[in-house]
Amino acid sequence: MDSIRILVRRLENYPAEWPLPSYATPGSAAVDLRNAGPAFVLPPLGRRLVPTGLAIALPPGTEAQIRPRSGLALRRGITIINTPCTIDSDYRGEILIPLINLDQEPQEIEHGERVAQLLVARVFTIEWAETDALPPTERGTGGFGSTGR
Repeated sequence: MDSIRILVRRLENYPAEWPLPSYATPGSAAVDLRNAGPAFVLPPLGRRLVPTGLAIALPPGTEAQIRPRSGLALRRGITIINTPCTIDSDYRGEILIPLINLDQEPQEIEHGERVAQLLVARVFTIEWAETDALPPTERGTGGFGSTGR
C-alpha cells in the first residue's frame, strides 16, 4: 500500500496518553477517531458534533473522508449524518464528527470511545467538456435499482 505524510496537531482536548489514530490491521483502509469530549447521551434521532481533538493539514490533491464505524451502526444505530463527510485539504480546524442516533433507545457515547473512521483519498479537479451526446453504455440511463434484475 502507498503511504502519505499527513501533518497532525493534537489539540488541548486530545489526552496526552492517547496515541495518534492508527490502523487496526495491516489491511485496514481507515483509522479510528475517538470522542475527545466528555461522555454524553444521544437520544433517539439526536444529533451532535463530537470533537476528536485533532486537526490535520492534508496535502493538495487529497481529501479526508469521515465514515461511520460499522459496529456502532449495526449494534447501536449510531451513524454519521452526512456520510461520508469530506475534509478539504485547506481546512485546518478540529475534526468534528456529526453523529446521529437512529436507534429507538438513547445511546451513551463515552469519552475516548471510537466513533468514526478517517481515510485519505486522492481528489481530481473537474474540467468540464460540454457535449450534445454522451457515449452509449449497456446500462444507459437506467438507475435506482435498474441493475438488480
